[in-house]
Amino acid sequence: MVDDEPQIIRTLRINLKARGYEVDTAPDGRTALDLAARHGPDLVVLDLGLPDLDGVEVIHGLRGWTRVPIIVLSARHSAVEKVAALDAGADDYVTKPFGMDEFLARMRAALRRAAPAEEQAVVATPDFTVDLAAKRVTRNGADVRLTPTEWHVLEILVRNPGRLVGQQQLLHEVWGPAYAAETHYLRVYLAQLRRKLEPDPSRPRYLITEPGMGYRFAP
Repeated sequence: MVDDEPQIIRTLRINLKARGYEVDTAPDGRTALDLAARHGPDLVVLDLGLPDLDGVEVIHGLRGWTRVPIIVLSARHSAVEKVAALDAGADDYVTKPFGMDEFLARMRAALRRAAPAEEQAVVATPDFTVDLAAKRVTRNGADVRLTPTEWHVLEILVRNPGRLVGQQQLLHEVWGPAYAAETHYLRVYLAQLRRKLEPDPSRPRYLITEPGMGYRFAP
């Protein structure tokens, strides 16, 4: 539960604990992202008006590495803000004030829809570490500076460990549908990532090319 209103936190905590839920709370966005990375929650209940980060930023931070159900619980009523939160990756949106029975029913529905999956916020290899929540890569204890496009390519591969990610999927997700034929973009960016991350870029150990098909991250 992420909210800076103590009364809301107290009310929800009492009701949820009475129904057998374990509850972690965070008063701001950065604490919430840290807790989520360490504890791997089954559900996130998120206010949008936080003292440090906007709630939509928190949703983006979570969606960088996890598909955990997110229910926004906010006093913001405008359609524009609801659409922004849902487009960012929220699963449901409840406005304050709210009825406890309806809220609990929405929680149960979100948990039923959630597909079980093993997800990690931090993916470590012997040579580098990728923190999907913080959007950060380190090697030998130092930050590796990636461009936004390099990060996007790497993120997609790391979130699919061991699985082939097709050329068309990568091009569509990183550059958009108009770039479906620009396979040379992938060669250029994979070469840049290998120079920054692989111990021997000419013989990649982690970022593997499957000729004519796509690429694979081998952790």
